[in-house]
Amino acid sequence: MSFLAWIVLGLVAGFVGSKIVNKQGEGLFMDIVLGIIGAVVGGWLFNMFGASGVSGLNLYSLAVAVLGAIVVLVVYHAIRRAA
Repeated sequence: MSFLAWIVLGLVAGFVGSKIVNKQGEGLFMDIVLGIIGAVVGGWLFNMFGASGVSGLNLYSLAVAVLGAIVVLVVYHAIRRAA
């Protein structure tokens, strides 16, 4: 997957994940960063359970990335509240 595809997937996954977790976005840059990290985390989690992770720019990969972004955002907000 190209760098631009990771950016697009990260942006969409981060935005959707932010809307699900806290009903507002974290900002464009933070949505992209958290979405890309979420895609990696989601791919890793899916691989741990025997499913394929992020495979390209498609709906399955978007769902994996969004689920990963939700996990990352929940952890991010828990750490941010504790600090």
